[in-house]
Amino acid sequence: MSGRIERPKGTHDVVPAEMPFWQRLTGEIESLCALYGYRKILTPVFEDTALFARTSGQGSDVVQKEMYSFTDRSARPLTLRPEGTAPICRAYVEHGMHREPQPVKLFTIAPMYRYGAPGKGRYREHWQASVEAIGTDDPAIDAELIQLYDTLLHRLGVSSYHLELNSIGCSICRPAYLEVLRAWLATNEHRLDRETRAKVTTSPLRVFDNYLAKPESVRLALGEAPKIGESLCEECVEKFARVRADLDATAVAYTLVPTLVRGLDYYTRTTWEFIGPMENENSTISGGGRYDGLVEEIGGPSTPGVGFGAGLERLLIAMEDAGATAEPPSIGVFFALEDGAPRTEVAEWLAELRRRGTAADTDFAGRSLKGQLTQAARLGAAATVVVRADGATLRRQGHADEPVAHADIVGRLST
Repeated sequence: MSGRIERPKGTHDVVPAEMPFWQRLTGEIESLCALYGYRKILTPVFEDTALFARTSGQGSDVVQKEMYSFTDRSARPLTLRPEGTAPICRAYVEHGMHREPQPVKLFTIAPMYRYGAPGKGRYREHWQASVEAIGTDDPAIDAELIQLYDTLLHRLGVSSYHLELNSIGCSICRPAYLEVLRAWLATNEHRLDRETRAKVTTSPLRVFDNYLAKPESVRLALGEAPKIGESLCEECVEKFARVRADLDATAVAYTLVPTLVRGLDYYTRTTWEFIGPMENENSTISGGGRYDGLVEEIGGPSTPGVGFGAGLERLLIAMEDAGATAEPPSIGVFFALEDGAPRTEVAEWLAELRRRGTAADTDFAGRSLKGQLTQAARLGAAATVVVRADGATLRRQGHADEPVAHADIVGRLST
């Protein structure tokens, strides 16, 4: 016989017992995004490979190590989306959203795909919320997005986290800084590990990426390297000051981290990460930043943008650590059937109650009456109707049992 087929490594099932927490989380994200004026968008699960190779950077870990890329039967190069920002920006351009009133505020909740070593809170197929504001360079929108996610954490009862903040400059001030950084890296190459040295030629700013996961000796060396904050142009300094001022005004606490960069090439100016309770390389529960050249890079007009991605699985871990709760679903009516109960009529009652918007169910497993009553309690039924051949009894918690004729059951349950 064939062996049992199991889910692919690095994926996970969300079973019904876990769904209340997922529904609470996604419900809070959707309601909060609506409150802030962000509209929902859905993009394909796979895109042209060039979308990610061009925007993420050929030297990024995403492109070099993590993308699920393939060719279809027409030899077209396609990739399962590893992140949500580039596809949303592609849709922004393709559907002419740059002609709408700006900024265009969009969000999605969708699975992403990255090949990597699976671990706690780290999956090859993982769910992510991506929240984007495209079409403005106002630093107030940077602060708004950060404050939105901070508010989400408060709503979910998550308190064990901190926010790290930095500015990584723009196309005006960053080139001169990179020359200074390259010179320092060349002089101190012997102090760096192989993985860090590999980034020097492709994207030197990314030597700071995943900083806490690096060996301690490498962190100490990079701590002495020149930082982008020392080379910001006047406009970048001013905009970063305005972001911080808005965060201070809305009581969002943060820590300035001069080594904080993001792992993709399209980021500019404001960058941030929310760090959760897991004390490992998977502790980032959300990260984002400004990407003022991304839309132009994929063929659109010069358009500033900013946004963040937030992994749902890691956020669920943070909720669990905080002792968060979620109410399991319940039903309105459960029909428990004694021998001789008219099953055809019960099917009619179920259909009518459901048509009227009442969740209703009955036994389909041949349980004893006692077993059916146990099942009704397990489902959290607000009312249980014990159906006999010649009538029924309506049971509601906190009320006396009430006899009901078959003809009156639907009407009685609809009041």
